Amino acid sequence: MARRAEPHEPRRVVAAGRRRPAWVERERRRVLRELRAGAGPSGIASLQSYLGSPVPVLGVSVPYLRRVGSAAAHRIQGRSPQEARALVRSLWEGASFEEKEVAIELLGRPPLIDHEVGWRLGVRWVDAATGWALSDSLASGPIATEVAAHPERFAELLRWTSSKNFWRRRASAYALRAWVLAGELDRPFALLSRLLEDPERWVQRAVGTWLRECWKKDRARTERFLRREVRRLAPVTITVATERAPKSFREELRRSKGRRRVERRGY
Repeated sequence: MARRAEPHEPRRVVAAGRRRPAWVERERRRVLRELRAGAGPSGIASLQSYLGSPVPVLGVSVPYLRRVGSAAAHRIQGRSPQEARALVRSLWEGASFEEKEVAIELLGRPPLIDHEVGWRLGVRWVDAATGWALSDSLASGPIATEVAAHPERFAELLRWTSSKNFWRRRASAYALRAWVLAGELDRPFALLSRLLEDPERWVQRAVGTWLRECWKKDRARTERFLRREVRRLAPVTITVATERAPKSFREELRRSKGRRRVERRGY
C-alpha cells in the first residue's frame, strides 16, 4: 500500500514487507534536503538531456554533490553492510539523478565497498543505470574498484560484453578503469577486443575512450592493437581512441580501414 509522501516530495511506493527502518528514512530525507538546498535554477531540462538521465536533475554542482555524499558516508560508517544497503537502495529508488549519484557514492564507501552485499547490489543496478552519466559513474566507480580488488570477477565482466543491454556492455568497458590507470593492460585488451564490432554507438565510444587511456599508458602496444584490429574498429572508435595520438596515425588507421573494406567487397 502506498504511503503518503512528505510535503513537496514526489510520491513513492514502498512495497509491502519493505518498510524502511526509521533511521534509513531520516537519513534519506536528510540527504534529499541537502541536495535540494544546493539545487540549481529551474529550467534545467537541457542538463537532464545532456546527462542522458532517465529521471529529473536538480542541477546540483559536482563539488556540492560530492560533499553531500561524503558526509552521508561518514554518518553510516558504523552501520553493518545490510543496514547500509537499506539506505542506498532507498536513495537509488529516489526521484532525482542526484539521489542515485549519492547512492553510487555510498556503494563505493565502507561498509559496502569490498563486501559481497555491495557488489551484488551494484551488479543489479547496471541495467537500470541508463544514460552515460549514471552508467559511467557506477561502472568506473564502485564496480571498477571491486573487480580490481577481486580479479576473479573479471570473468563476470567478460560475460557482460554479450549482454542484450547495451548499457551493461558499455559498463564492462568502464569497469576496466582501475586496471587501465595502473597500466595493467592484459585484461583491458582482452575485454575491449570483444566489443570492437558492437553495433551500439555508446559502446563504440566507450571502447575508443579506454583504448585512448591505454595509449597513454603504453603507446607502442596500443598502436599495435589498433593496427591489427583496424578492420573491426568503428569510425567513432578510431576518432576517440586517437584523440591524443598524432594526426598521421589516425589518418593511417582510417586509410587502412577503407582499403580493407574495399578488399572484402571484392572491388
